[in-house]
Amino acid sequence: MKAHTHQDARTWNPLETDQAHQSAVSWQTEGQPSLVMTREQITEYISALPERGCVPGSVKKYKHDLLRFYQFLPEGKQITESTLKDWRADLLEQGYAPRTVNASVSVANSFLSWLGRRELQLTGQLEVDDVQPELTRNEYLRLLSAARHLGKERTYLLVKTFTVLGLNVQELPCLTVEAIREGRIPAQPGRAQCPAVIPSCLQKELLDYARQERTTSGPIFVTRTGKPINRTAVTACVQNLAPTARVAPEKCNPRCLRKLYLSTVAQLEASVRILLEQSHERLLEQEQLLVGWNV
Repeated sequence: MKAHTHQDARTWNPLETDQAHQSAVSWQTEGQPSLVMTREQITEYISALPERGCVPGSVKKYKHDLLRFYQFLPEGKQITESTLKDWRADLLEQGYAPRTVNASVSVANSFLSWLGRRELQLTGQLEVDDVQPELTRNEYLRLLSAARHLGKERTYLLVKTFTVLGLNVQELPCLTVEAIREGRIPAQPGRAQCPAVIPSCLQKELLDYARQERTTSGPIFVTRTGKPINRTAVTACVQNLAPTARVAPEKCNPRCLRKLYLSTVAQLEASVRILLEQSHERLLEQEQLLVGWNV
């Protein structure tokens, strides 16, 4: 049997290799509008993948994507016809590349097909036109300058928080006064870079803002009624800076700010790798001069 690679996640359907499985799944019910997803289903599905020729690397990828999808589901873990569409939007909001999002959704589609619930799948993939424009570092600095010029401290801190910490809107409630005092945001499920360390410069600004707002505990960014600020409100705040900052409005949103964080980290990591390689090369040259065979 042909082994399946990571790229196969977009096309391979485990159900096609065993059509008899559909009638054997105990939790499938005819005409059910929604599906309750369980960890037991994930375990059984993942256990069946090697038997169908899925290589270990792909099995790991499937498990990671399904657990991330499971964590996204609301209390009750119900999947409806709109769930995958909402999950795709959430992944984009977190800054994942469209290719990565397409692959993750395809894994969920295969899982649903394996369960015999194809009506809950999401058809179609993201096109190039769906890709968010990239925000540059200079544009980010102009957004900060515009917020400071306009006296919009809260917007200034929101822009800085998304770009410096790499948070998405759903994680804003984790940015509490307690976490800021501690200097780090506790680890969150599905977040690779947690715990997120809060740089001292941002920590001081956030604590100053909390004191001004008389917020002594809990989330620092909330509405007047104390509820977590939502994506629409955050985007509106940032887009109000667009004219003054001379930045395209479509770049003024949490998603683009977080993508800038991700790209900046990737560039820094690449630079560090180059420095490590160069340092290692110099070390080897020095050792060669001392104890090389032909020295």
